[in-house]
Amino acid sequence: MTRPCSVATALLLATVAATRLLVPHGVQAADEPAVATRTYENRLTPIANPAPILGDHPEYVEPIRETARFEAPTLVDDPGADLSVRAWRFSYNARGIIEIPNRLRADRTAIVVVHPWGIDDGQGWITPQPAGAAFQCTPAKNAIVLDHGKEVIDPLLRALRLRVKSIVYSLPGTEDPIRRKLYRSVRTRPTETDREQGAVELSARLASFRYEGSPLPAALTVSTETPVRDYFKQFRGLDAGPKYDPEGFWKLPIPVMRTIAVAPEDVVVYDAEGYELLKTHLQEQGVRHVLLAGYNTDMCVCSTTAGYENLRKDFDVFLVGDATIATFPAHPTPRFATTAAVCFAALDLLITQGSWIRLDEKRELSSAKD
Repeated sequence: MTRPCSVATALLLATVAATRLLVPHGVQAADEPAVATRTYENRLTPIANPAPILGDHPEYVEPIRETARFEAPTLVDDPGADLSVRAWRFSYNARGIIEIPNRLRADRTAIVVVHPWGIDDGQGWITPQPAGAAFQCTPAKNAIVLDHGKEVIDPLLRALRLRVKSIVYSLPGTEDPIRRKLYRSVRTRPTETDREQGAVELSARLASFRYEGSPLPAALTVSTETPVRDYFKQFRGLDAGPKYDPEGFWKLPIPVMRTIAVAPEDVVVYDAEGYELLKTHLQEQGVRHVLLAGYNTDMCVCSTTAGYENLRKDFDVFLVGDATIATFPAHPTPRFATTAAVCFAALDLLITQGSWIRLDEKRELSSAKD
């Protein structure tokens, strides 16, 4: 049964339905080439009895049960499209979630996975004790993320790897000698021998480090007037400095987590080398669209080198809502924090999910015959 609309909602829908989102023709910055434009009919049709969004992996992401939902026309519609990506965003002005079908060319699409750190996964990089800022900060929380990489991100990459143009991972730091041997980058392509040697060197380097910081303070000197201020100055909730993450910890070569299988053609980029290098690489590959995944939704996935605050300036970005996990302090599960971060991002970003990303089956059969 369709839920009745209020008078205000009905007026809103009538106004929206009569409005067109017009792109000015022939208007561009002086230093930008002219691009073709089209008129997008911004028609919003109410969806009756919509099912929850992001319901495929509730152990990692709390499903979204907002019932004020609208269907909009196709936004991205590439000629020769072979990849269907349904997506949604939230609009306070439209009073709800807007779902938008999209038709992409897979060979103009990249998957970017932000910060899939290999910590506490047997490769040798482990959480410092007492815990400082190392991924999710504790072995138990890191284990949840490693399981998520295995159960959600890795299957997504396996399903699309042969069709998308590129799969990219971002890691902290720069391209050090060890990771240069382990992973392809925008400038280097290691041989199988290089990879084997890099794995040996990584294990030795990470195993030789002492992962113990200073003990927690047993006593604090605080003011009688502002004890709370002084307490937190001396005993912070998250201290990523050398007190708890020993000197040299953040210079270690952080690998991609073992639960995600990195293929030889996959590319690793490094935060300290900047966004321009990543942008140029993707543009030279002919990439126009990005499926974005990774860790942590509220921090690294939005604001680091490969985060959406950078990528959306130059590409169509679709955040894969169930292929990401937010930081979740003071809670044993990331499901609520991740949903909150995804919903906030949905104000200015399109959100999709693994089951909404589908390859054209006819093209798959055709490719198999060829």
